[in-house]
Amino acid sequence: MKILVTMFKKVVLFYIDGFKSMKLGKRLWLIIIIKLLIIFGVLKILFFPDFLKENFDNDTQRYYYILDNLTKE
Repeated sequence: MKILVTMFKKVVLFYIDGFKSMKLGKRLWLIIIIKLLIIFGVLKILFFPDFLKENFDNDTQRYYYILDNLTKE
């Protein structure tokens, strides 16, 4: 177990040290993260509406709807 912890620490320190010395890489990672946040935020809003909240008033009705659809034959 101690070997795994030591190896994990070495790997983490390796990546931290490498990330500190990056200049262009930091900007590229920042651009990638911003693009992913925008893409997934837009996808969630546009393509995944909250069907249960829009069509049912309370949790009990949502529960029975899900239960009926999961247990259909």
